[in-house]
Amino acid sequence: MADGGPVEHGFPHLETVRAAINALYRRLSPTTVQTFSASVVPADVAFCDTDDLHLGAQRVAREIVRHFRLPDARLIVCFREMTHAANIELTAGPEYFVELNDRFRTHREDIGAALAHEVAHVYLHRLDLAFPTTAENEILTDTVTTYLGAGWLLLDAYREDKISSQKLGYLTPEEFGYVLAKRSLLFQEDPSVWFTSAQAYTAYTRGLARARRDEQQPPLTGAGWAGRRRYAHDRRHAVPAPPGSPYSFAPGPSGDLRVSFPCPTCHQRIRLPVRGRVRARCGLCRTVLECDT
Repeated sequence: MADGGPVEHGFPHLETVRAAINALYRRLSPTTVQTFSASVVPADVAFCDTDDLHLGAQRVAREIVRHFRLPDARLIVCFREMTHAANIELTAGPEYFVELNDRFRTHREDIGAALAHEVAHVYLHRLDLAFPTTAENEILTDTVTTYLGAGWLLLDAYREDKISSQKLGYLTPEEFGYVLAKRSLLFQEDPSVWFTSAQAYTAYTRGLARARRDEQQPPLTGAGWAGRRRYAHDRRHAVPAPPGSPYSFAPGPSGDLRVSFPCPTCHQRIRLPVRGRVRARCGLCRTVLECDT
């Protein structure tokens, strides 16, 4: 939790974020992902100063548990002084003890954000989905929280001005915006109407621009003129992919040239023969892609 300190910006964890989205599709299936088409809405996690602190926190926890389809999970929420925003004890359940930072006693509007991340830990624990390191696992948790409809709360908790700052989670604001944009493009949802933080809206628009670039890379037909020209040159000479290139060429089993590129939805690598315009379906997320190979 950045509380008054510097906030990291940009997309330093982008490859891990993309790997997390891919792992989520591999573990859940596209059909299950589609069941999360409705996000947590502000009314479900609203928390005013007149609400009882502990009863209100338990109510918000129940709403987020319900969102993640964990009906038998019960969160016991308490508050204490600590460095991090929150902590959860992952056990066999059904009860999970969550500790929230004491600062949430007076910043109740962000309790839903903190609980969303912790409930996602429970969800991933039950799925037995984890990354090798603690840092990667926290990025996985933030990504899954956001992609499944509760992470806009984490982005909305980001506030920054010349004299103070606040950010929850391990992704940068722009990376939260990127994952949220990936979700909004999938479900045709506009989460920006829920933001109370102007800085969150800015981060979302930057993330949205980056997410749209994924859909504008060759050999997808949405690629721009410059990208198509570079792709044609690389294809003609079958040169090794330049650094940072989203595509690469390699001979197929019968000697024909094939191109490999990531699906813009789930980042699964797709391999197609180089033979002009073709419609392809991603084998993982089932997205239909218009390509010009």
